Amino acid sequence: MPTQRSRAPQRHLRGSDPVLARVMDAVDAAGNAPRWPPEPTEAEDPGAATGSYDVLVRAIVSQNISLSATRAIHARLVDRFGGHTPTPREILDDDPDRMRTAAGLSRAKTTSLRSLADCIDTGRLDLERLHDLPDEEVVARLSVVKGIGRWTSEIFLMFHLHRPDVLPVGDLSLRRAVQRAYGLETAPKPAELRLTAEPWRPYRTLASMYLWRDAEATPQV
Repeated sequence: MPTQRSRAPQRHLRGSDPVLARVMDAVDAAGNAPRWPPEPTEAEDPGAATGSYDVLVRAIVSQNISLSATRAIHARLVDRFGGHTPTPREILDDDPDRMRTAAGLSRAKTTSLRSLADCIDTGRLDLERLHDLPDEEVVARLSVVKGIGRWTSEIFLMFHLHRPDVLPVGDLSLRRAVQRAYGLETAPKPAELRLTAEPWRPYRTLASMYLWRDAEATPQV
């Protein structure tokens, strides 16, 4: 049963933005409301891994492709290593071209996975410390990995560290969702999205989740 405290983000968002309130009503009516705060073991994708390293591996795989493609490529990567997410050492010891071909990875993603593995293996990136750092410091720490930019870091903050006030302005699907919801002629630029989202603070993560869910249910024209 939701508590008064758990409903506070929804109440704030509904009261701060009537357009967003209509989006939330539609998503809730469809039975597709995101939970906030999430359950401790809850994942957005039931097939997703839950450890910080596993989540980053999956995030790299998912860059610029659909969820279905992500699942297929991730499954092939896992299959190559006996049914488990490859450890950093296993990735570094594998032949990069063979791993890329077997999993269907791009060269850039293969390079990024090897960079993540190397940063962890050498101690340049301590994943255990990320939970205790502020959002911008997490983004800075993850940037040592080739191919992990701000978008990947923000997705990690939202869906793994469950930070409540993240707004991934570089996410095109979110910008298009805002375009549809607010009746804009074009998708808002990052600065315009930040301005639109200002009333959503300090729950911009949940607002973004609602807009994504609404976009998933909206037929494309």
